[in-house]
Amino acid sequence: MAKPILLVKSGGEAAVAEWQAHFAACAPQIEVRWWDDPAVAPEDVHYVLVWDPEPGRIARLPNLRVICGAGAGVDFITRDPDLPKHIPLTRMATEGAAQRMGEFVCWSALSLLRGARRIALQQVAKDFTYFDGMGLATQTTVGVMGLGHMGTQAATMLRALGFPVIGWSRTAKDIPGVEGFVGTEARDAFLARSHILVCLLPSTPETNGILSAPLLGKLPKGAGLVNVGRGAHQKIDDVIAALDSGQLSGAVLDVFETEPLPATHPVWNHPKVIVTPHIASLPTRRERAEHVARALAAFERGDPLRNLFDHDRGY
Repeated sequence: MAKPILLVKSGGEAAVAEWQAHFAACAPQIEVRWWDDPAVAPEDVHYVLVWDPEPGRIARLPNLRVICGAGAGVDFITRDPDLPKHIPLTRMATEGAAQRMGEFVCWSALSLLRGARRIALQQVAKDFTYFDGMGLATQTTVGVMGLGHMGTQAATMLRALGFPVIGWSRTAKDIPGVEGFVGTEARDAFLARSHILVCLLPSTPETNGILSAPLLGKLPKGAGLVNVGRGAHQKIDDVIAALDSGQLSGAVLDVFETEPLPATHPVWNHPKVIVTPHIASLPTRRERAEHVARALAAFERGDPLRNLFDHDRGY
């Protein structure tokens, strides 16, 4: 009996051998092939592992059973107008990814707290001028927008560093030590207490563009911003204006609407911005292969799939 075929489109064709090796170790019953392998007939494909499939391609796989997203976000998949919505779409949610995101958010909050961008610029200038940081973590409330798998881990790790942590989400969450704010009506009160705002929201029509002048103006004067959600969440010109006016004292930006970020973009050289190249939480291929293998094994047993994308909710 032929093995079920998993097509992979993540990391380019050069990464296929690595994907094959990882799946051979954790799911030898699955045959892994490159997305554009001409020897694979569309009707023989049962699963796909993808990040940014070209529009219409998934719809041409008549026997597809599960779509596995290669990242926590699946907006590069769902933007396909022909995407068959009856096929389960799973999001990547590994424990390693949550840990990495928590570490990155903690590093970002501490970097804003202790003036890491200024330190880096002074090192380049060989400037040994003393300066005061923002204060203590215990006196700096971090507001986490989005309390899913990643947000919950980040909030928990921030608490362990001594930061008071509050969270804002669409539905109520129960995270020990984290005060929750729920729904649009509670957002302003949440923002007013956020000395550092962390965006970990999903990308939906309601959240896109949320990090704009009206929202930033509701933060305490001199607040910090960390965007590890999606580039579409931020209106970058509004973020820069808030930094220039002093409404924001600093920002760590890991995501942008256009990636790679153009070399001519002014945010590269802004003295209050740390730019990182979408690296906040990137699980290894081995971790992702093991995650997908467990998900597909559960599916074949008839168990419910976890981390399913809900087309109605948008995440």
